[in-house]
Amino acid sequence: MSLLKSDPDAMERGASAPDFSLLNTVDGSTVSLSDFSGKAVCVIFMCNHCPFVIPKFEEIAQLQNDFASKEVVVIGISSNSPEIVADDGPEQMKQVAGEQGFTHYLFDESQEVARAYGAVCTPDPFVFDKQHKLVFHGRINDAMSPDSVATTHDLREVLDKLVANEPIEEWFEPSQGCSIKWK
Repeated sequence: MSLLKSDPDAMERGASAPDFSLLNTVDGSTVSLSDFSGKAVCVIFMCNHCPFVIPKFEEIAQLQNDFASKEVVVIGISSNSPEIVADDGPEQMKQVAGEQGFTHYLFDESQEVARAYGAVCTPDPFVFDKQHKLVFHGRINDAMSPDSVATTHDLREVLDKLVANEPIEEWFEPSQGCSIKWK
């Protein structure tokens, strides 16, 4: 495992979300960014096996549920190569999505989407407003090691401000976790 932090230069504040069209392992459908026109989108690069992601599964599912009625879509994307980590393949993703209640857990088989976003670690969240412009890139919460307990829930605070049309001053707060497993 290589421990990495989010890249502050991955995308500039206000940058447009790179488009994607990926397999949703939840139901076998194809999901594209354009499916969420007029909605804010939170894209979280994550995976099944990472000890930094697993403790955040519950919070990710809660964010998905709490913000769905507020025109915010939470999308998990795994870009890890299952050739390197078998637990991160589509069938295993479908199982985790079912256990956690995720509605969008997408498989980036080519890894082109992770590269387009500049994602480097899991988890690596990006939040886009209703025009799909970047307003936040950073951590889910301040539990920066697998056994830490969160006291600040950065992503929830950002999403609350976004739906309330309040300014998001701190637009980058690095996440940290396992490196994406590139082919």
